[in-house]
Amino acid sequence: MLPSRASIVLPCRVLAVLLPTACVATGHAQNVHATDTYPTKPIRLIVPFPPGGSNDIVGRHIGQKLTARLGQQIVIDNRAGADAIIGTQLAAGAVADGYTLLMASTTHTMTPATQRKLPYDALTSFTPVAPIGTAPLAIASYPPAPMQSLKDLIALARAKPGQVQYASSSTGGLTHFAGELFNLMAVVKIVIVPYKGGAPAITDVIAGHVPVLINTLPPLLPHVRSGRLRLLGVSSAKRTAALPDAPTVAEAGVPGYEAGIWWGMLAPAGLAPGITTKIHAEVGTIIREPDSVKWFVAQASDPATATPDEFRKRIADDIAKWGRVAKAAGMGTQ
Repeated sequence: MLPSRASIVLPCRVLAVLLPTACVATGHAQNVHATDTYPTKPIRLIVPFPPGGSNDIVGRHIGQKLTARLGQQIVIDNRAGADAIIGTQLAAGAVADGYTLLMASTTHTMTPATQRKLPYDALTSFTPVAPIGTAPLAIASYPPAPMQSLKDLIALARAKPGQVQYASSSTGGLTHFAGELFNLMAVVKIVIVPYKGGAPAITDVIAGHVPVLINTLPPLLPHVRSGRLRLLGVSSAKRTAALPDAPTVAEAGVPGYEAGIWWGMLAPAGLAPGITTKIHAEVGTIIREPDSVKWFVAQASDPATATPDEFRKRIADDIAKWGRVAKAAGMGTQ
C-alpha cells in the first residue's frame, strides 16, 4: 500500500529538482533565523599579533565590552607570525557565520605591497564589519642611548649610515613602513631589527639591546611615563592629548612626516548582512560610550566610526597608498 499524501516527505535534494524554490526558501528562512538569534555561542576574535601589542590591547577592550552586550564570550585568539599573515589566513579560511572575526589594522593593507603571493586577498577575502579606532606611532629610544632628541637621531644616522638600528614589530608591517618613510623623508638610513610583535620589540629596547624603537603609541605610554623609554616624537599631524609635551616627528625634525594606525574588525567574506549590521552597531555603541571615549584618550587613541562600505573603501585606498610607499622605498616583495 502506498503511503498517504500527507505522510510523504521528500528530501531537499529531490525537492530541489521538482520545486527549486522550496529549498531556496528553506535556506533563506534558516539564514534569517540565524541572524535573528545570533550569537548563540562564543565568538572567536583572532588577533594576528602577540599579546601586549596595540592590536591585542584594543581587541581585548572591545572583546570585553562585546561579551557584555552580546551575552556570549568573545574569546581572544592570538595567532602571531609572518607579519600577521598566519592569523589573517586563519580568519580568511573560517566559516562566514559570525563566530570568527579578525582584529585587523593598517598592517593588513601593507602586506600586499611586500608579499608576492598572499594566501588570501586583503580586500575580497573579507567582509569589513566595523572600524574601531586610530592612533599615532612613536619613535622612542633607550634612555642611556646617545640620542636625546629626534635631531640627535638624525645627526647620528647621517654620521653612521646603516649602523643605527631600530626595533620594529615586524618586517613589512606598519612600523617597518613608518621606518622606511622616515628614511626617505629625513634622508637617512636606519636599519630595521624585526620582532614578532610590538611587545618583544619594546622589551628589547628597554633592556638596551636595540637603541631605537618605532611602535604604536598605546603600549609605549606606561614605559614613557615611567622613564624606561624616551619619546623622541609622535607621528601624528598634531600633538596627542595623552602626551601634550611630546613633539610630533614633523616638529622635531622631519617636516610633513605623518603615519598612524587604524584598528577594525573584519569577518570572512560572505558574512550575512544582518550579522554584519548587528556587530557594526554594537561596536559603534561601545566606542561612543563615555568610558570608552576616556579609555581611548588615555591610550593616546581616538575612536573611529564609518559604515562597512566606507571601511571597505579605506582598506582599498590604503592598499594603493602603501603600495606606492613600498615602491618609492624599494621594499622588495617576497
